[in-house]
Amino acid sequence: MDGTTFFDRATRTLFFTGKGGVGKTSLACSSAVALAARGRKVLLVSTDPASNLDEVLGVALSSQPTQVPGCAGLSALNINPEAAAQAYRDRVVGPYRGVLPEAALNSMEEQLSGACTVEIASFDEFTKLLGSPAATFEYDHVIFDTAPTGHTLRLLKLPAAWTGFMATNTTGTSCLGPLAGLQEQKALYDASLHTLSDPSQTTLVLVSRPERSALAEADRTRAELAQMGVTNQYLFLNGVFVAQDQRDPAAFALESQGQEALRSMPDALARLTRVQVPLLPFAPMGVARLRKVFTPLQQPEASAETHAQTPASDIPSLSSVIDDIEQRGHGVVMTMGKGGVGKTTIAAAIAVELAHRGHPVHLSTTDPAAHLAITIGDSVHQLTVSRIDPAEETRRYSEQIVAKAAPGLDAQGKALLEEDLRSPCTEEIAVFSAFAETVARGEKGFVVLDTAPTGHSLLLLDAAEGYHREVSRNLSDLPDTVRNLLPRLRDPKFTQVLVVTLPAATPVHEAAGLQRDLLRAGIHPFAWIINQSFSHGGFLDPLLRARGRQEEPFLQEIREQHAARMALIPWQIEAPVGPTALLTLAQGQKDYHYEELLAAQA
Repeated sequence: MDGTTFFDRATRTLFFTGKGGVGKTSLACSSAVALAARGRKVLLVSTDPASNLDEVLGVALSSQPTQVPGCAGLSALNINPEAAAQAYRDRVVGPYRGVLPEAALNSMEEQLSGACTVEIASFDEFTKLLGSPAATFEYDHVIFDTAPTGHTLRLLKLPAAWTGFMATNTTGTSCLGPLAGLQEQKALYDASLHTLSDPSQTTLVLVSRPERSALAEADRTRAELAQMGVTNQYLFLNGVFVAQDQRDPAAFALESQGQEALRSMPDALARLTRVQVPLLPFAPMGVARLRKVFTPLQQPEASAETHAQTPASDIPSLSSVIDDIEQRGHGVVMTMGKGGVGKTTIAAAIAVELAHRGHPVHLSTTDPAAHLAITIGDSVHQLTVSRIDPAEETRRYSEQIVAKAAPGLDAQGKALLEEDLRSPCTEEIAVFSAFAETVARGEKGFVVLDTAPTGHSLLLLDAAEGYHREVSRNLSDLPDTVRNLLPRLRDPKFTQVLVVTLPAATPVHEAAGLQRDLLRAGIHPFAWIINQSFSHGGFLDPLLRARGRQEEPFLQEIREQHAARMALIPWQIEAPVGPTALLTLAQGQKDYHYEELLAAQA
């Protein structure tokens, strides 16, 4: 299906969802512009904490609808999930002020600072737009940039969520708190859930790129929301690349990788009606450019220049960051960032390089063992590898919580607790012990951690410990390794946190949000690693060269606003798999295949 057919059939409500960096905001905005061009009145709403809707549309937004200049019929607003979550915290914690000690209140607030609270609070805000006809009666379409998760919808369908369960809950769980004040919202929530599950009113647009990880995330979301009754689903494939210059081996490889990912996508996802959007030679910013997203594009012309000077030219390679890490002789390196930015590959490259330099290194990951095994390939002298299994750790932790709380709960209370324990926050807490034991190994050598607890979960650990000391509630029995985890991670002489991102709007802004979260926990990132950059030049294909130019403002933003130290990794023509390729990446060389293939083409 093409975009024209989709917009001609569009339902009143559309939700755009997908993992970070796939372009859901750009496609939500361009869809809103396309519908407004058909004479419809459209309200575009963002629920993303790191929303760049203002930047894409070129207008300052607030929590009230604002007319978008240059696009008659289109208005937009930003729901501020953090402000909504703070209002929730105030409502839940308020009744206990002056009753409980300050440490206990601080612990409660931190427990309500995680992803689940933001999800529920955001849903509370946009149900006012979704479930109340009076709020949006003047619009023909309401488009939401970011959809509710299946976890949120399951919580709100449970009858126990509408009781006073939380008021008497002392189990120490961290995600149920917001539900305490939802009783009076029940009618509005019911109306919203009905609208979401009505295919004549609502369409879920799953946004993905032709990449395995993005397609896997889209399929997971498809299944989760379909189970909740959101069945009218479409797949928007963004950034589909077709090489223009067949002499360029990088262009040929990028096209081949995309086609292979599409051929191997999950069957259920492949059966969805699909709208395909090409990789653009420009950044879709501003109304004029957004109008071009769903129209035939004039491709950029080829240029004889192949090594243009860019802001990337003076950004150091990953090897310079490894040099600084090596000087300490031991300690912990953590790669952190949103899904799909390459944390596992970069962690593996750092570990292999440190081992190559003669240091004993232990690499640990929460990724499936096969993924890491494939990335590293052959065994490497001085390098050991382990895996923290989040599913197993979460299962063990959840069973302990349920067993402890079960005697005081009825069937509905137990069901609500079990659903809460399927939340993202539970996994964060559950892996603490395994992470803590691995971090302790950094006293005697290098430890590289692929993915680590978030700033929120670390603060929750700190708050829970303080709460335990202040009031005699047995929230958790913390072993010494866990008790020492936060001080070790806060020690810049022991731990170096690397924030990994891609040179594009959403990944950069999400990385900035992660950094703020870490700073709140007292952890200062050591460096930013910018992965998969096209800015280093050397490409023949005009579209790839145009992509490199698009990265320039984001590289500048990172340099000026976010990172005192940064490193840039060029896009690799082949996946960096195996010790040789990982060493090439770590040492900052250009893709070791590229020059050979380019010479062969010549």
